[in-house]
Amino acid sequence: MFARNVSLHLKPNSVGEFSRMIEKEIIPLLRKQKGFQDEIMFIASGGLEAVGISLWDEQENAKAYDRKTYPEVMKALANVVEGTPQVQTYEVSNSTFHK
Repeated sequence: MFARNVSLHLKPNSVGEFSRMIEKEIIPLLRKQKGFQDEIMFIASGGLEAVGISLWDEQENAKAYDRKTYPEVMKALANVVEGTPQVQTYEVSNSTFHK
């Protein structure tokens, strides 16, 4: 299993719209991606920082998403995200979700 960790700076007062967009637009898009397993989104108190962790069956599928679909996701979130998100990738070593 493979994970992508995306750290984002949110625009002030955009948490509600950001959460709505994740739920209604981004997660349905992720579910269509080959190898997608799960998305977990965290929002820091104060509402200016968010972290999203997506889980993938294998690294190749996460990379394909990064090349093809991730740019679309960032365009969709442009009204609620400031700056360039930081993306890190990991091989999952332990998880209760991991089979």
